[in-house]
Amino acid sequence: MGAPMVLDLMLVALAITLDPLPLMAFVLVVASARGLRIGLAFITGWTACFVVVLVLVLTLTGGSPPEPRSPPSTAALAVKLAIGVALVGYGLRRHLLRRSGREPAGHRARKARESRADGTGGSSPFLTYRLERGAVWPAAVLAVLLQPWGLVAAGAVTVVDADGSHKSTWFVLVAFCLLATASLLAAETSLALRPERARRRLLAMRGWMAGHAERAIVVGSVAIGLYLVGKSVSGLADPGAPRAEPAPPSYPEAEGGRDRRTPGGPPRWTTTPSSRTTG
Repeated sequence: MGAPMVLDLMLVALAITLDPLPLMAFVLVVASARGLRIGLAFITGWTACFVVVLVLVLTLTGGSPPEPRSPPSTAALAVKLAIGVALVGYGLRRHLLRRSGREPAGHRARKARESRADGTGGSSPFLTYRLERGAVWPAAVLAVLLQPWGLVAAGAVTVVDADGSHKSTWFVLVAFCLLATASLLAAETSLALRPERARRRLLAMRGWMAGHAERAIVVGSVAIGLYLVGKSVSGLADPGAPRAEPAPPSYPEAEGGRDRRTPGGPPRWTTTPSSRTTG
C-alpha cells in the first residue's frame, strides 16, 4: 500500500472520528444507566460497519489492486470524484440552510435534533424505550444509523487499490478502524477509569459541541470533499507513463559480408567494396 493511499485512508478516518453527531449521541448513551456496557455495544456496532465494508471491498477485488489506467481503476476514481462532489455539496447546503435559519434535512440531521431534544441520541421510540431500560443491542443499531456513510464510502473506494498480499496493508486497515473509533474509545476508557468525573466532563463537552457541531460538519465535509475531488481529478487526468517503443534490431556485419544475427540463423550476403571483382 503506497504512501498516498495511506494518507487518504488516515484523513478519512480522522474526519470520521471527529464527526460531532455520533460523538454527541455516544456521550448520552454512556451517561445513561449501564453506560459502560451500552457504550461498548455502540463501539462494537460502529466498528463492525468498517469491518464489513472493508471485507466486502477486498472480496470484490480479490485483494489485488487494479492495473493503473484500467477500466476498474478509472471507475474507482470516478466514484471517488462523485463522493467528493457530494460531500462538498452537502457541506455547502448545510451552510446555506444554517444562514437562512432553516433546519437541515436528512436522516442524520434529524437524529441530531432529536438527540438535543430528548437526550436519547435521536433513536426511535422503541430503541429509546429499550435504551432507558438498559438494553445493550439498541446502542449497536444506533451506531449503524449514525455512521457517516459518505466518509465510509470514500474509505471503501480508497481500499480498492489495497494489495492484500502485503502484511503492511492489514496493519494500515487496522489503523484505519482504530483511528475512526478513537474518539469513542477515548470516551469509553475515561468513563471506565473515573466514571463520575468523566461523565461530568463528557456532558460538558457535549454541550460545547452542540453549539459548534454545524460549523464543524460544514468545514469537515467541504475540506474532505475538495481533497477527494482534487485527488480524483489528478488521477483521471494523469495519462500515465508513456510506453517505450522497442528499439529496432541491429545486424552487425561480420568479415566477408556475412551477417551473424543469430547462431545458426540464415546468412545474409551484403556487397562490400572488398568483395567486388573487376572485369
